[in-house]
Amino acid sequence: MFNILKARLVQGYRTGKFPHQPPVLPERFLGRPVIDGSKCSAEISSQLSEMCPADAISGCGNDLQLDLGKCIFCGKCQEISCGGITFSKEHAVAALTRENLICNTANSRNYTPEEQVRCAITRLCGKSLKIREVSAGGCAACELDFNVLNTLAWDMGRFGIQVVASPRHADCILVTGPVSENMALALQKSFDAVPDPAFVIACGACAISGGIYAESPETRGGVCGMFTPDLYIPGCPPHPTMILEGLLRLMGKRFLQKKA
Repeated sequence: MFNILKARLVQGYRTGKFPHQPPVLPERFLGRPVIDGSKCSAEISSQLSEMCPADAISGCGNDLQLDLGKCIFCGKCQEISCGGITFSKEHAVAALTRENLICNTANSRNYTPEEQVRCAITRLCGKSLKIREVSAGGCAACELDFNVLNTLAWDMGRFGIQVVASPRHADCILVTGPVSENMALALQKSFDAVPDPAFVIACGACAISGGIYAESPETRGGVCGMFTPDLYIPGCPPHPTMILEGLLRLMGKRFLQKKA
């Protein structure tokens, strides 16, 4: 017992300061993109559209746009766009509506994350959020980064966020993966078992749009074909900071965070 207490004292406080302080992000971190269509000629815009592995880029010039719901954050577009697309360190990329995942010249530079305005969610989940995670054909990358939030370094339980074993004990389901045909029925049954009102979180590009598997006949192209998510967390996979920030904003706790 004394050795355990000694080890704990030596280790000290290990939980990160986020969201009360800006997150510590890796050097290679790619956050919300900034679009400047004026720097992209018709030729460059065409190249961007053709080379994007997730078909996330469309338009030309000032109409250029990037769909974060499809983007896998590979960064290839940044390399050839001549400054037309650059990835910032902005970690607040989650959206409460599908439309707000579309980045363009007009909205990317002065981006302000949307606030939770749905009283039904804040009333039920404002102090605690019970999540049942469903891996619907995912590769385990999104699942692993979500599981990281249960570790000492992140400790999402301090915000009242908890993963539960049964959907009957949950407020929402968090879906990862493109929703394979083999998992569609299980996902539907899990959602049906959540007490009303039941909420849905789409975590990762696959869950939002199908990602690079969107055209596969073996998938449903993401969860949106079955439900309308209440929170979209883009990425492939999303960084734990992106996930936690989105969960807090879903709960109406955006005020906790100080932007970097």
